[in-house]
Amino acid sequence: MGVEKIILFVLSFGGSIAAFVAVQRFFTPPEQKASPISDISDLEGKEISPFARIDPNRSFFDKVDYFFARILGLDKKLENMHTLLGKPENMDPLKLLHFKEILAFVVPVGLFLIVEEPLVFLMAPIAFIIPDLQYSSKIRVRQDDILRSFPSFVDLAALMIESGLDYMTAFDKIVKISPKKGELEKEVEKMINEVQLGYSRRDALRRLAARTGLQEIRSFSGLVIQSDELGTSLVDLLRNFSTDMRFRRLNRAEQLAAQASTKMLIPLFLFIFPTVFLLLLSPVVYDLFKQGLPF
Repeated sequence: MGVEKIILFVLSFGGSIAAFVAVQRFFTPPEQKASPISDISDLEGKEISPFARIDPNRSFFDKVDYFFARILGLDKKLENMHTLLGKPENMDPLKLLHFKEILAFVVPVGLFLIVEEPLVFLMAPIAFIIPDLQYSSKIRVRQDDILRSFPSFVDLAALMIESGLDYMTAFDKIVKISPKKGELEKEVEKMINEVQLGYSRRDALRRLAARTGLQEIRSFSGLVIQSDELGTSLVDLLRNFSTDMRFRRLNRAEQLAAQASTKMLIPLFLFIFPTVFLLLLSPVVYDLFKQGLPF
């Protein structure tokens, strides 16, 4: 490798890091004071963050972790992402960061070994961001699964509470009689286990809202907490909440149906219309080239 390639290699790698830092700082939103229910960091504050284990004076890898987690401020983002993924047992926020770092190193190096072009190191920021897209997709799928089961869960909870059960007992029975444990049932089961381990019902409900990241669950948790503190009828609140939620889902479905005709214009103009024109005009064009113009 010549001196020119080495210099280009260093400049490309340094430029990719600088570009990533600039993009990260540009798109990082300003810190805002979160609401009591939606602030995940406050709700999970009793747990020790895995980023607390990072010691920048210990090794080179800890220095890299410290740079991304502390200096670039990715620690809170990764902790929130891990929470919204349901806190899977086989990973933690620090492992998410390690996977991003490995991918940002392996992809450019692999491409460089194939094409021997130092400019491929500009792919490092893109490779670093790719896992975020994958995790965001998993979060959306998980939230959709929760929302599909949530109206039925609220109706069953209102029915059981109306029959005389405490709401935590009602939630527990719904989870146990459920034929298939989806994401909602798993989260409710975690909430019940937390209450049994010593968390207050208020904190357990707030942690449930934090793990799902859904406004519907936040509203539901707020209703239950309000009923528990003020002594109001929870059955009426849940029935009104379920009716309102179904009405909003129906409006959302109608909006999507109305947008379908507009969205269909893109594939029509790109794929269907050119094919139709080609089939209709190709015989005419063929005759013109074969026999010439009729005049």
